[in-house]
Amino acid sequence: MKKKIVVFTGAGVSRESGVLTFRDSVDGLWENHNIEDVCTPSGWKKDREKVLNFYNDRRRQLPTVEPNSAHTGLVKLEEKYDVTIVTQNVDDLHERAGSSKILHLHGELTKARGAMYSHKTSPLDNIVEIGYNDINIGDKCEITGSQFRPHIVWFEEMPFNVEESYEAITESDVLIIIGTSLMIGYTLNLLSSVSDTCKIYYIDPQPSRYLDHNGKDITYIEKPATEGVELILNELL
Repeated sequence: MKKKIVVFTGAGVSRESGVLTFRDSVDGLWENHNIEDVCTPSGWKKDREKVLNFYNDRRRQLPTVEPNSAHTGLVKLEEKYDVTIVTQNVDDLHERAGSSKILHLHGELTKARGAMYSHKTSPLDNIVEIGYNDINIGDKCEITGSQFRPHIVWFEEMPFNVEESYEAITESDVLIIIGTSLMIGYTLNLLSSVSDTCKIYYIDPQPSRYLDHNGKDITYIEKPATEGVELILNELL
């Protein structure tokens, strides 16, 4: 039986592909937009068109960027290990690189869903693949008739796939954390669920030290994602 690896990725793994994210925001602005206006349920309620345009722009960027060697390097681990990618990213670079098991915590830019409820996902609203196409005012869920919104987890909303991610991390033999500051509270609980025998690697030029307080044995690799993954591959393969 193959040993199990969970790779937990954040913005840093896609940054070298040229994907600008919330982590690159300055003074609460992301691509010159106030984050409160475009990344919250209240922003959606106030101006749906502004929110849709913001995410349409992000979606249009995706075909202009390619998976980098960190993304493709993680696929190589599948030759020897049972690998699950748990990602905070909403891009599709892990998919395009060829990873076979991916859990998106914060949604996916290439999908849309109805907005029957403003505060949570409705089981009645279809989640549909839209690829790199825009979502426009008037585009509606065929089941509920509600306006389509990006299939994205905004601030104040609950992340997706938490139970599945928790199970994967709990059962992992190796945990590789890449390019995340761990500033979102629930991630610490999620990552702290690893067993005492799990080997942990943390790749980031400026890693946070929050997990140290949980008594975990962590190997810090203070490098960009591409360089860090290369080192991991040399060790694990």
